[in-house]
Amino acid sequence: MKISTSRIDKYFPHTQRKDPKMFNYQSKDACLNNKIILVTGAGAGIGRTAALTYAKLGATVILLGKTVSKLEAVYDEIIALGLAEPAIIPLDFKGATKQNYIDMCSTIVSQFGHLDGALLNASILGELTPFTQIHEQVFNDVMKVNVTAQYLLAQALIPTLLLAPKSSLIFTSSGVGNQGRAYWGPYSMSKFATEGMMQVIADEYDTSSLRTNAINPGATDTNMRSCAFPAEDKTVIASPEDIMPLYVYLMSDDSVEINGQTLKAQ
Repeated sequence: MKISTSRIDKYFPHTQRKDPKMFNYQSKDACLNNKIILVTGAGAGIGRTAALTYAKLGATVILLGKTVSKLEAVYDEIIALGLAEPAIIPLDFKGATKQNYIDMCSTIVSQFGHLDGALLNASILGELTPFTQIHEQVFNDVMKVNVTAQYLLAQALIPTLLLAPKSSLIFTSSGVGNQGRAYWGPYSMSKFATEGMMQVIADEYDTSSLRTNAINPGATDTNMRSCAFPAEDKTVIASPEDIMPLYVYLMSDDSVEINGQTLKAQ
């Protein structure tokens, strides 16, 4: 299905802050040198590309995801490039507990001393269905992964991030996270909650070394996008590589003044 420009504008209004630097950001070699960066959903799609990009720019990445084989494949790619050895944390957000996140952060501190950045990229779509037909279990699963897990993970990560002189916490939003869209009920509601969570954290830590923002990646060729738009022509949408400038910008020290914003990657 090809979506017209007017339809895109209707559902994804240009309400978020824009800065040309974010879209045309030219990363310098080793601009993330010596940074320790956690990426969730690192086994595929945007998470995988972000992890590889951060590693190429000098970071040591911590790969978090639910599928070990996918994480190991990304690990092998990074090692094959001769980059800093990453760490792997297998964790399924559906079953993870608060203690799991606390223990994970304790391990990060013991091994690395601190955390410079975290990209909270993992989420699930659920089902696209009329509001009155949303299945309670689908709703609960989406909220558990996209909201509850993010809140518990962020709670555990913040003290670890505050140990770094400058740190960046990045949530993942969506165009349906600030403008509700028919049939996208659970996912849309979860992304509204994500933006609210990001804003609360950003305001609470506004005077600290931690900055907190969210990225709306836009229409990008990922497995989740394929589930939502199975007939879409992938040649007319961005690849994960295309949208990396903003992901690098927000993780680099060049973005230290950006806080509490939801930014479009396209």
